[in-house]
Amino acid sequence: MGEFIELSAADGHRFAAWVAAPAGKARGALVIAPEIFGVNGHIRSVADGYAADGYLAIAPALFDRVQRKYDTGYAPEEIQAGLAIKQKIDYDDALKDIAAAIAHGQPAGRVGIVGYCWGGTLAWLAAAHLAGLACAVPYYGGNMYDFIDATPKCPVMCHFGERDRSPSPEQARALLAAHPEVTGYFYDAGHGFNCDRRASHDPAASKLARSRTLQFLAQHVG
Repeated sequence: MGEFIELSAADGHRFAAWVAAPAGKARGALVIAPEIFGVNGHIRSVADGYAADGYLAIAPALFDRVQRKYDTGYAPEEIQAGLAIKQKIDYDDALKDIAAAIAHGQPAGRVGIVGYCWGGTLAWLAAAHLAGLACAVPYYGGNMYDFIDATPKCPVMCHFGERDRSPSPEQARALLAAHPEVTGYFYDAGHGFNCDRRASHDPAASKLARSRTLQFLAQHVG
């Protein structure tokens, strides 16, 4: 359904983004902030799924600043490789790329962001630091607790796993306690429960979280 295009960040960095368009008039746009596995088949399918629900979906290749066309799976060595690349990317630079994706989506209407894992942390930071977002939906952002003092400027809905360790349920509950304006849900699942290509995939949790996300998006994006 989608295709790769090229976007340009404010600092001149050019990067790829998977863009999936709806069949008819868009209800708005969504930035899909990826995990540490690149804009791989799963993230492309997530974007295509949101396009099928009526949104212009944009998944920026945030690893292009270190390694272009990064696309990998979920084996232990691939997880370690992704973590190594993530550590080379400054959060401010990733937010520049997300800002460019937001700008690309704005002609379609209001723009939200949905992020998974590393992308969940970035969605949380984008809600606090970037203009132009109608809402944010972080899924199990592993480093969100490190930014507990961030103040979202738009409505936020978070999805966490009770059996996750990154963030732990204790960290997630502390973050929600510090931000009573943020909606948070917990699922009897582990990290990465939304990803149908990981051993930690939980179909029931994934389906429920997605239904809640779509209701939230309908309310705030369109």
